[in-house]
Amino acid sequence: MKKRKSLLSRLFRLFIIISLLTIGGVFIYIKTSPKLMINNANNLLLYDSNNNVFFEGSQSKKWTSLDDISDYLIDSTIYTEDKNFYKHFGFDFFRIAKASYINITSHSTSQGASTITQQYAKNLFLSFDKTWKRKWDEIWYTLRIEADYSKDEILEGYLNTINYGHGQYGIANASKYYFNKEPKDLDLAEATMLTGIPKAPSIYSPLVNLDLAKKRQKNILNLLLKNKVITKEQMNDAYNEELIFNDLEEDTEYDSYMYYMDAVMDELKTIKGIPKSYEEIKGLNIYTNLDIDMQKKLDNTIKDTLPDSKIQTSVVMMNPNTGGIIALMGGKDYLESSYNRATKSIRQVGSTMKPYLYYAALENGFTTSSTFTSEATTFPVGKEGYSPVNYNDVYGNKPISMATAVAYSENIYAVKTHLFLGSDALINTARRVGITAKLEDIPSLPLGTNEISIIEMAAGYSAFANEGYKVSPHFIEKIVDGNGRVLYQNKNTKEMVLNSNITFILNNMLTATYDPDYIDYNYPTAISLSNKLTHKFALKSGTTNSDNWDIGYNKDIVCAVWVGYDDNQSLKKSEYKYAQNIWYESVEYYEKGRNDTDSWYSIPKNISVVLVDPISGNPVDENADRKKFMYFIKGTEPKDTRPTFDEIMDNN
Repeated sequence: MKKRKSLLSRLFRLFIIISLLTIGGVFIYIKTSPKLMINNANNLLLYDSNNNVFFEGSQSKKWTSLDDISDYLIDSTIYTEDKNFYKHFGFDFFRIAKASYINITSHSTSQGASTITQQYAKNLFLSFDKTWKRKWDEIWYTLRIEADYSKDEILEGYLNTINYGHGQYGIANASKYYFNKEPKDLDLAEATMLTGIPKAPSIYSPLVNLDLAKKRQKNILNLLLKNKVITKEQMNDAYNEELIFNDLEEDTEYDSYMYYMDAVMDELKTIKGIPKSYEEIKGLNIYTNLDIDMQKKLDNTIKDTLPDSKIQTSVVMMNPNTGGIIALMGGKDYLESSYNRATKSIRQVGSTMKPYLYYAALENGFTTSSTFTSEATTFPVGKEGYSPVNYNDVYGNKPISMATAVAYSENIYAVKTHLFLGSDALINTARRVGITAKLEDIPSLPLGTNEISIIEMAAGYSAFANEGYKVSPHFIEKIVDGNGRVLYQNKNTKEMVLNSNITFILNNMLTATYDPDYIDYNYPTAISLSNKLTHKFALKSGTTNSDNWDIGYNKDIVCAVWVGYDDNQSLKKSEYKYAQNIWYESVEYYEKGRNDTDSWYSIPKNISVVLVDPISGNPVDENADRKKFMYFIKGTEPKDTRPTFDEIMDNN
């Protein structure tokens, strides 16, 4: 027994010695290592397509010393984030144990225990992956920060680099943005309001949700009261004070590209080969595809078009030749909602799915003159059959050409084509151009009953716009670190996936949506644009009960617009005009001053031009009352004697 106790005692002493030597070795290593440059946290510069800086991250022109920051802000930050900040060496072990106990007993992860130094260490990283490597790096950085800097220096750096929402990094930027004040002039109410934001800027910003921001402010004031920093009277006065926020009219330009900036930061985290800490790179210079002038116009157009209601939008404008996204809006107002619908939402796409179907049809022997009968139809699918309807229940009750079906967005024609070809044809085309969303093998697939993101739809249409190439949508073109090293360069690779002759025919057929030559038993879906568009565009709209789309393009630009409600409530009839208006205003502005002949498509050598009746698709001569030049691959020109595809289906 004595020998056993003696052995345990020796092992314990050995453990203590090894631990002390390890801690001492780590401390010596840290002290002899180069000093960690903590002011690199969130050190970003974002450039637009003209290489002009449009976002500076924490590279504020003014670094504010602790002496020039309100004591109210300092106290509220410490007592909210890290009460024992001046007493620990980077880690508050009692707080960690307490938080762990609460999380285990409550079966949740609601309690956090990160100190200010740990949070600062996190901000030195570009990603927040929850890996063991990431955690160990964070611990190591925390130790280095504590060893290299005084507590005041750490707190000062933290307050100068932390994210206060709406792209405002650092207390100087935040004070100016929210209250148009210097940090030293913040009163108790303003300081506690700002202190509450960094926990979740998209939730606790008073410009996003004042009610939630006030609740968090009250919690912070209670903490200050509990720790005898303020009196109850001061607490009540601060909570009841009517805060006067800065007039942000001058900052609307800034907010207009916040959706774009958020998308850039999300893409940055996916790029391989970028060092994960700012310490390694001394900051980043990120060159993007942003057309700042177009972005401002897009933001203003949305604000002028959409009413003051809960209706929302997302818009993507893309260079179809590279996949570079030049402008993007993830909602109608970033201050109201920072949720980026352009990058995070999927919605039913309605009839904007049909161009993929009609490309497949043209590839499988159809022409612009191929006909199906427009009539109310029940398809023998399932036990009860499938009975789609045209918009407003309007039918021609006669054979109509594919071009007419495009002009009216005929559902009956689309379903007949889909069933005639088989579902693989549509799905295969969509996959080839980059649609990765789930596509169900159902008769209603060409009517857009499946959900797809707006960026995928814009990229898919880009393959039509660039005459057959699949491109990868992206925001970032190049990344250079603070030392001048190029860390990333987008190669803008393209893959030929479609036939250029067929895309030429499809592109011209999609101009029928606003062409008065197609007025017959119905009107083209975008006929109101016939006398307004100054440039030629391929255009397709899509509608469901809760979604309204317009996607159009030429050689220069693809513009995709979605309008609807986040909770999928039904759109009113009057609300179906908004997407088209946003689309029209945006593309007209983009093409202003450009030559129309340069932005549209030249006739390929393998294409013939035939005079036809656009509604029936039959060839006619110059004496016909209704006539239009249509495009056909040589050898597929229409003849007088040809069956409708209904007859072929019936025979099969």
